[in-house]
Amino acid sequence: MPPMPPVAAPTAETTIDGNRTRRWVLDAQDCPLLAAHPPYERVRLRPGGSFFLASLEGEGRVLLEGRWARLGAGAVIMAPPRVLNAFFIPPGKRWVLAWMRYDEPPAVQPLVGAASPLRVGSGAAEFGRVIAGLRTEWETEREAALLNHWVSLAHAHARRLARPWRGDEKLWRLWEEVAAQLGEPWTLDRLAARVHMSAEHLRRICRREIGRSPMEHLAYIRMQRAQELLETTGDKLETIAAEVGYSSGLVFSRAFARCIGLSPTEYRQRR
Repeated sequence: MPPMPPVAAPTAETTIDGNRTRRWVLDAQDCPLLAAHPPYERVRLRPGGSFFLASLEGEGRVLLEGRWARLGAGAVIMAPPRVLNAFFIPPGKRWVLAWMRYDEPPAVQPLVGAASPLRVGSGAAEFGRVIAGLRTEWETEREAALLNHWVSLAHAHARRLARPWRGDEKLWRLWEEVAAQLGEPWTLDRLAARVHMSAEHLRRICRREIGRSPMEHLAYIRMQRAQELLETTGDKLETIAAEVGYSSGLVFSRAFARCIGLSPTEYRQRR
């Protein structure tokens, strides 16, 4: 099995298309109804909107929340706005995918939020067919009614994929409680005790339903809140760190840079 790419966070916007890459892109400036489709090394340091990627054939690698992971056929990953992400396909490999990114200014409630899953194991084929339908209509008749139909279908699929996970009401209430008390010293055992189950059982459920371990999801919620505070307040880093549950500004800054791709100071300067 080939080694994963280096985990070091990328530092520059990047798009590298190999000799055999075939890319079709429909951009919002051309079609105001929607935006976008495919890469093959691609880095986005602080993208402006919710992002969806469906892996249709083959396999690629994605960097989300500070970690590289393989993405095989049939899976869908998603990411909220303003979070570092990157995609990579090793030389000689083939990866067919469809992706869509929203244009969501900071004042707009993003489609992908703290309650959305990181990845889901179904829905890729359906999403791919919708993008293919939009592409066909755009490249042929461009009839407004049919373009609106395909755009509406794409948005409906994205909304369904990003909807908050509510498979177990106890767990839904747990994450609501955590989000309201991010400054608390949450541990895996404490989270599990809140819903009266073992730590291992909680870990399995979270991995299955939202694509993260409980502690990874806790970190994700903390980063989402930290981004909001950096964008909307002038609070010192130590104050923000304490509010979202980190013991010091230094520990918070390291975690933020690993997940978001920028230091808190750099992130605030680019808002």
